[in-house]
Amino acid sequence: MSFPSLWVIALALGFPPAAGPRTLTVLAAASLQEAFTALGDSLEHRRPGLTVAFSFSGSQTLALQILQGAPADVFASADDRWMTVVRDSGLLLSEPRTFARNHLVVIVPASNPGHVSGLLDLGRSGVKLVLAADAVPAGRYARTVAANLAKLDGFGADFAARFERNIVSNEENVKSVVTKVRLGEADAGIVYGSDVTEVVAADVRTIGIPPTANVIANYPIAILARAPDRDDAVAFVELVLSPAGQRVLARLGFTAVSH
Repeated sequence: MSFPSLWVIALALGFPPAAGPRTLTVLAAASLQEAFTALGDSLEHRRPGLTVAFSFSGSQTLALQILQGAPADVFASADDRWMTVVRDSGLLLSEPRTFARNHLVVIVPASNPGHVSGLLDLGRSGVKLVLAADAVPAGRYARTVAANLAKLDGFGADFAARFERNIVSNEENVKSVVTKVRLGEADAGIVYGSDVTEVVAADVRTIGIPPTANVIANYPIAILARAPDRDDAVAFVELVLSPAGQRVLARLGFTAVSH
């Protein structure tokens, strides 16, 4: 299925931009909360009368809402999998565009009750792990990391199985993983690097994952076919993809994508 470009969509809508009170609804992966909130504030200042309303959750939850007919204008996913589900259902107006990338890190509470000092400890009996559920992009990525580590020297072929046995909670989105680790309800969790904000960093310790085992997350964005406010939807997507939008994403821990 082919999609018109953002420029063609904007041209078809006509100019100047819509005026008067209106709301743009953006469904976005939970890990985008800080970055997209800042970009939404910026767009509101640029376009009088506009309110940008966000729903931040796991990408799988948002995709299901779209499939069930939830009214929204823009969808931004933390992986290609759930964007593809929406696309294959004929519910996109524009071609999905990758606008950012991310990587995974391990976080442990600052007090480190589980004495987790390295990645090997994630497979040690008794260590309490909290992850996003497998249906959540961050959860699927975390399990891929475990499988990748099992292939490295020193971890053992059964590392992924031991890792899986240590999971005590599967969360609906990555922000819930961050919260549980900050509160000391788990000995460790796997989240995105961008989730370790300045506020979060005060409560956790971070353990890096080597590139040979890590997963790079792609973040696609698209306008929805049933978008009530297509004009502002085009403007928001253009802002996210713009140099200014990319700088905001990079400042908040994402890897910017050149277009």
